[in-house]
Amino acid sequence: MDKVAHKSIQVNGLNLHVAEIGSESSPAVIFLHGFPEIWYTWRHQMIAVANAGFRVIAPDFSGYGLSDPPAEPEKATFADFVNDIVSILDSLAISKVFVVAKDFGAMIAYPFAMLHPEKVAGLIALGVAFLPPAAFKQNFGLLPEGFYVRRWQVNNFNISSIFTCIKLQTMDLNLVEGFGIWGLLELESLEPGRAEADFGRLDAKTVVKNIYILFSKSELPIANENEEIMDLIEPTTPLPSWFTEEDLATYGTLYEKSGFRTALQVPYRQVHLDQTMHLDVVPTEPHPKVEAPTLLIMGEEDYALKLMREYIKSGEMNKYVPDLETIYVPHGSHFVHEQFPDQVNQLILTFLDRNKHRVPA
Repeated sequence: MDKVAHKSIQVNGLNLHVAEIGSESSPAVIFLHGFPEIWYTWRHQMIAVANAGFRVIAPDFSGYGLSDPPAEPEKATFADFVNDIVSILDSLAISKVFVVAKDFGAMIAYPFAMLHPEKVAGLIALGVAFLPPAAFKQNFGLLPEGFYVRRWQVNNFNISSIFTCIKLQTMDLNLVEGFGIWGLLELESLEPGRAEADFGRLDAKTVVKNIYILFSKSELPIANENEEIMDLIEPTTPLPSWFTEEDLATYGTLYEKSGFRTALQVPYRQVHLDQTMHLDVVPTEPHPKVEAPTLLIMGEEDYALKLMREYIKSGEMNKYVPDLETIYVPHGSHFVHEQFPDQVNQLILTFLDRNKHRVPA
């Protein structure tokens, strides 16, 4: 990792951290992390992709890692993060890019590809499929109160679309329905709640450790009524074999710096599990699509696959992502890129090689 350069880019009044490796003249690949991650989650992929002749960029989202937090974290939106990615690429003079995104990073990558198709040469998503409203509600809406996403939310939501947040005057409102999960919810500023109290009992390193262990399992993380999410992991439970104490220390140090204030807002308090779309204008045009070639990588033992398996296999996602290939990694968890880096690296490199002609020389 010594070859990875680190820089700070000023974006919308914030200094955002970007890790980078590879020649500036090479085709660019941007890696978008999930939770409880930072740029470091891509440590195995960055080196392999750079060695294959690509320029690799891995930012920390605002409020994560070494990046500045939003001025008002409780008002941060997915739209802000989409706009930040656009600004980072513009600042680096990158006109077209491959996007590799995991977990909620994919929830930023899909709308980014829809809003800016001219900027996207190809998209690789790990762990999260594109879900339109009906599929999202069907797969997530009936989960119990103890499901971790519900526990990390609060109750009072003010519905507003991502497009209001982006404030694009030329935005076609027909995009709204296609965004589905990304027709997002803007949260009013509220007092800290159950998640803050749960996390606050532990240091940041232990919180990250517990979530890594929890999300590495194949079972859905669901707590009983009088149980907290952090209580689902016994203190003596070991780390997954592929996640070292050194890795945990890196995460722990940076989450001690950033805290979890922004992370609880984006993604968890920007997603409403009982969401329905409320539109003033009924769309009349066809559903928007991710036009770029797309690869969805799912670990066969990813707990999230329990919620999406039938939807993915039904072919419904192809209506929105027509040039889609889905690959399942045997024994893979939610962190399949860290668990089986060589296998995932090969999938990524094969996809990039097949589509690199889409980036101007």
